[in-house]
Amino acid sequence: MERVYFKTGSLSILHADFLTSSLIQKNSIDLLITSPPYNVDISYSSTLDNIPYEEYLQFTASWLQKARTLMKSDGRMCLNVPLDKNRGGQQSVYADIVHLARESGWKYHSTIIWNEGTISRRTAWGSFQSASAPYVITPVETVAVLYRDSWKKDRKGASDISRDDFISWTNGLWTFSGESKKRIGHPSPYPLELPLRCIRLFSYIGDIILDPFLGSGTTLIACQRLNRKGVGVDIDKKYCQMAKERLRKEIQKG
Repeated sequence: MERVYFKTGSLSILHADFLTSSLIQKNSIDLLITSPPYNVDISYSSTLDNIPYEEYLQFTASWLQKARTLMKSDGRMCLNVPLDKNRGGQQSVYADIVHLARESGWKYHSTIIWNEGTISRRTAWGSFQSASAPYVITPVETVAVLYRDSWKKDRKGASDISRDDFISWTNGLWTFSGESKKRIGHPSPYPLELPLRCIRLFSYIGDIILDPFLGSGTTLIACQRLNRKGVGVDIDKKYCQMAKERLRKEIQKG
């Protein structure tokens, strides 16, 4: 199954299981940006998203360990995960994943809070207007920022972030809308604004960006717009094709 599904210029889509793939060279990646499966029973085409939580954490630890081997010494990771979840039981997803990342050798830098303004869509209240068993749901997601060995970049390079954006985005509260599943055609897309900000804030022009759970291809579209090299991996052929089509349209737009 493992193969280069699509390649154009310095951008590649790999149809592979990230955990077992050998197509990405070790110590080669500058920045990893991804939103891994949340294990909240999203209907992916070929991946179960409702496994027992302990199994989910084991899977998470495995891919975090694999990812670290692919990073350069000064490689960084922007990891978009929920703060917590209540589907299938209350779980502190963000805290658990950051703990696993640190156990895997990643070093912690900071956390960005992404306010996507979804409070109006909540339907779970627990014991409504009663102290019996209310649900407290935080309507934000997180972007955990971690690195392999050294936070300071080992080399000098060219950045492409404006003064105003740098000041705004280093304030770790980001407010922008989520992405439409219907518009993209994927059950769990994230908005282009998220990788655009992460790439411009945490990488140089020409750096190599990795998304091990590529999905609809948004990270590679951001790489195309910002003159970065990019590698995206997805286990699902359907999503590889979706990412390919979206990337081709982006390139045609010039």
